[in-house]
Amino acid sequence: MTSSESNLQDNDSQAEPTEASSPLRLRYRIRFAKTGLLRWTSHRDLARLWERLLRRAQLKLSMTEGFHPKPRISFPSALALGISGLDEVVELELAESLDAQELLTRLRSDHQPGLEIKSVQLMPEGSGKAKLVKTDYIISRPDPDLGECDVDEAAIHARIDEFLNQESVTVTRKKKPLTVRVSDQVLSLAFSDNLELSLAALDAATLKPTDVMDLIGLSDWIAAGSQIIRTEVVLASEVTPADPNTFASANITPQAGETTEEVPK
Repeated sequence: MTSSESNLQDNDSQAEPTEASSPLRLRYRIRFAKTGLLRWTSHRDLARLWERLLRRAQLKLSMTEGFHPKPRISFPSALALGISGLDEVVELELAESLDAQELLTRLRSDHQPGLEIKSVQLMPEGSGKAKLVKTDYIISRPDPDLGECDVDEAAIHARIDEFLNQESVTVTRKKKPLTVRVSDQVLSLAFSDNLELSLAALDAATLKPTDVMDLIGLSDWIAAGSQIIRTEVVLASEVTPADPNTFASANITPQAGETTEEVPK
């Protein structure tokens, strides 16, 4: 082989394209509770709190591209200011592979007041991001220590029946009227010890718990100490873990107050 042929071979080998490996992106779904004074944290501030928590846990976060990369963190449903959440969802992407239990341990070791990490699940490839189906709420009765607020149970039941039998209702949203079909939005509404409400998630604008309270004549309850508690965030699809290393639970039952208690095993 001549030297010129050898040089040609070397050049050809250098010209062969090398396939760059894509950066690792693993998506984890985390269930958590937001209670106590943390319920007065806005959704934007909650997102910042999560970002700081993840950095303190020394996790390798998957970042967006562009001039201002940000961690890939998403919430399928924002929680309004002043509402406690017992079963909230956040999804994040990591650039490293961690067992669910390891990630759960790191997150829970932060001990952020009012934030309880309930479970961690590594989502399988191709499972798709969380899509909201409905949200469930409990609205407590007014606090008698904060002043008088008449709770006429018979009248409340009658107003609930009247509300559910309406085809549509109109509320004000951003100083504009919003008309919605009741049957499309309100999946259930009942009153016993507390007011229990289930709202559908739609692509269009939806009713809020405070809208429903106003429509059934309970707008004075919040000022009288009533609390709105979101008890569950229901997603379109939940993936059953096939590998025990992909799911970990803290085995806790969060309450709407300041603390949570461990569930006896």
